[in-house]
Amino acid sequence: MKVILLERVEGRGALGDVVTVKDGFARNYLLPRGKALRANAASMKVFEAQRAELEARNQRAREHAAKSGESLDGTTYILIRQAGESGQLYGSVSGRDVADIINDAGGKVERSMVVLDKPIKTLGLHEVKVKLHAEVTVTVTLNIARSEDEAERQARGENVIESQFAEERAAAEETAQDLLEGGAGQQDGDYGD
Repeated sequence: MKVILLERVEGRGALGDVVTVKDGFARNYLLPRGKALRANAASMKVFEAQRAELEARNQRAREHAAKSGESLDGTTYILIRQAGESGQLYGSVSGRDVADIINDAGGKVERSMVVLDKPIKTLGLHEVKVKLHAEVTVTVTLNIARSEDEAERQARGENVIESQFAEERAAAEETAQDLLEGGAGQQDGDYGD
């Protein structure tokens, strides 16, 4: 189906472009959300009459998104989640979780604005893109940890999973050394035959 784009659509085109898209994409997404018009003679006349107004509205929306994005770009949010010893989360962090934590901190983000290529399933620092407008994208950092203390250690750059394994290894080596030095199973004394 040929449509006239009323705003920039990622991977399709910019405002005013006449593009061919799949029927379902046009009927279910572009047309109901006011992002496009069917490409026919009547729609072209309507679009040309409203073009200046549409461009001005798009410019205002982009400026508003850029202004709100300045305070959001580069911020870090801490999410406390349960996880196994290997750092694997019991569940995952989704776009809704990201939007909720940003909104709780005073931002204004909808779940659909959060761009996650795949769900986050491990502890650590993860960068997430938030698309505030078709032309404005900011990056926030999620610090996913099991506790506030662990989150602080991760923020300082420490790999908590690696250091946890190192501590366990050191404790095991200490126990083994203690056994070798006679800590268990050996007794000093004179045992007669």
